[in-house]
Amino acid sequence: MPVSRNVRTAFSTARSAARSALPDPERPGRVLTAVERLESTPRLDAALGPLRRAVRALPLGGARDALHGRWLGHAVHPLMVQVPIGTWMSAAVLDLLPGQRRGADTLVGLGLAAAAPAALAGWVDWAELRKPQMRVGLVHAAANVAAVGLYSASLTARLRGRRARGRLLGFAGLTAVSVGGALGGHLAYRQAAAVNHAEHVPAVVEPGWHPIGDVADLPVGEPVRRYVGETPVVVVRETGGQVHALADRCSHMAGPLSQGTVADGCVRCPWHGSVFRLADGWNVRGPATSPQPVFETRLVDGRVEARLVADPVEAHRSVAGSAGSGGSGGSGGSGEPA
Repeated sequence: MPVSRNVRTAFSTARSAARSALPDPERPGRVLTAVERLESTPRLDAALGPLRRAVRALPLGGARDALHGRWLGHAVHPLMVQVPIGTWMSAAVLDLLPGQRRGADTLVGLGLAAAAPAALAGWVDWAELRKPQMRVGLVHAAANVAAVGLYSASLTARLRGRRARGRLLGFAGLTAVSVGGALGGHLAYRQAAAVNHAEHVPAVVEPGWHPIGDVADLPVGEPVRRYVGETPVVVVRETGGQVHALADRCSHMAGPLSQGTVADGCVRCPWHGSVFRLADGWNVRGPATSPQPVFETRLVDGRVEARLVADPVEAHRSVAGSAGSGGSGGSGGSGEPA
């Protein structure tokens, strides 16, 4: 009877702990509350600026855009982390089976080798986030650094024949990388880091032509904000009279392109320096990995009208050969949001 009572008490305690961690219809659970507090705490802020400057100062050249995932069309970091997470998870399974020492050790080493490029891609993305996202991202990175340290110690112990210690360190590393993965999911799905912030535009803009203002009110060579319905667009009038219009909110982090600069047929975001071609919205330079929704324009009785381009891929093809990939500006920007 006492044993049965103790079992019931332990089960009840575990159930209460699970309920307190998970959200309920009335309020968030402890896990979500803790992460939301992390978003707003200023305790980590002293480290954010120096780390951001250090990452931006890395001499990566054109590899920076590749690490952002511009070639892929979305962030490459989530793709790269599949290798270390997958190999370490597989190693944990093999550690539970007899006669699988060599396979488990190989997988631990493979995960460590893949962790470095995945981490570099993550840091490059992190340096272009807003402050609340950077706070969560810093803890996310710390958890993954701890995982790398634990797996390095695990591999060392395994190679020295200390199998039990190596397995325990491996399970601890898997726990740390799981925490890091959960925070990475919060960054992506709750805080919308490294997602396309202009994806909604085709869904909210009504089809057909929309007036956006008198052509005489558009300054030559300067970006200005106008509206297609309730959707803000950046409008640029060229010297020859051609008028270009793109979705105003940058696909990277929703920065206002209408407050950016225009050069070489492109507009540069004032927040993080992404460069978009005015003719078709193509992101010729990151950190943006998605192009801007583009509008075709026409002049009717001195007024400019705009219509969302239904097939942006065809628009890219039609101008890619002649427009080139001009634009100016580096990877950093000014006037970033807090």
